[in-house]
Amino acid sequence: MDDLQSFRKAKDEFLATHPHSPLTRSQKKGFAGLKYFPEAPELRFQVEVEMFPDQSEIEMQTSTGEIQTYRRLGRFRFSVVGQEAALTIYVSENGYFLPFVDNLAGKETYPAGRYLEPELLPDGRFLVDFNLAYNPYCAYNELWSCPLTPFENRVKVPIRAGEKIFE
Repeated sequence: MDDLQSFRKAKDEFLATHPHSPLTRSQKKGFAGLKYFPEAPELRFQVEVEMFPDQSEIEMQTSTGEIQTYRRLGRFRFSVVGQEAALTIYVSENGYFLPFVDNLAGKETYPAGRYLEPELLPDGRFLVDFNLAYNPYCAYNELWSCPLTPFENRVKVPIRAGEKIFE
């Protein structure tokens, strides 16, 4: 079993059995695992991030109306099926954060977007692996509070990698 399959299996097991799972007791009873896109190596990038000079703070509203503060770190560009796109990476005391909405939102992916935690590499670039894209906990249970994706991170390209919409 490769790393991605192991990661997905562990997540399904967590959701099905762990006391801190966002799934309700009734959801756990019928839970047969999440749906994922097939692994897409072409959607794994080592990117150079154009750092914002001021790295201003941004307040992200959450799904429950609260506010969370992040710092706008920088922006990177990438290509998906021949189409150019750009996303902003944010940072907080919890680390790097990349919320995004692609053009599959509401059809194949969660309407409010998915999340990633980019990894800072030793050479200063970031590893952005869309195969690890996941739904926020509020996608499973509306009682959870999740940051809403800022408009600057809504792209018109399809990102067919990672977790699909939860049904």
